[in-house]
Amino acid sequence: MRVAALVTGGKDSALALYRALKEGYEVKFLVTMLPQREDSWMFHFPNIHLTDLFAKAVEIPLVKAETIGIKETEVKDLKKLLATLDVEGVVSGVISSRYQKERIDKICRELNLKSIAPLWQEDSIQLLKEIINLNFEVVIIGVYAYGFDKSWLGRNINQATLNDLIELNDKYHISLVGEGGEYETLVLDAPFFKKRIRLLQTDRIWENHSGYLLVREAKLVDKAEKVY
Repeated sequence: MRVAALVTGGKDSALALYRALKEGYEVKFLVTMLPQREDSWMFHFPNIHLTDLFAKAVEIPLVKAETIGIKETEVKDLKKLLATLDVEGVVSGVISSRYQKERIDKICRELNLKSIAPLWQEDSIQLLKEIINLNFEVVIIGVYAYGFDKSWLGRNINQATLNDLIELNDKYHISLVGEGGEYETLVLDAPFFKKRIRLLQTDRIWENHSGYLLVREAKLVDKAEKVY
């Protein structure tokens, strides 16, 4: 089946893409929406420009469009873009957000496409363990919830990070996978990448109780090279 995969450059959409490829879907396009607002209801924001490198790393064509980031308007913008693609289904990395799932499902019904959500309602801890065990290289690029501090920016997701996320979940009831917007991630490498992303210049931007890692320069390198 020919499909398009919604990607942000983050861990959830990357794991969903990995699962789709493993299950034999023919991923013809990666799809990225570029929100003009930081508080987009549907789409990932920090360093969204790096989806161009992500697409080159996995060697799948990227299509993208801007959206103003207002609730139902951004849904219409996504539908308009998907309607131009010659595909039979749409892959998304939604895990537990009914808001996102219902809207993606609605778009797919209206366009007669299959909605494919490989991670839907799976256990958060097990998903993070899968990412770690598959040697995905994932860095945290934004933190927006109580309990996080500046030291989290640029941190890799590994077992120690998972343990700390579990502690934050116990104390502050954050989403372990950050689906409530508590934190955002960037995937630098994964089993299906042909090359990996190397960060060359970053700045930590911090204000009050939240912040993000601004990637000013990055490039693709051979997978044998170290990222840092």
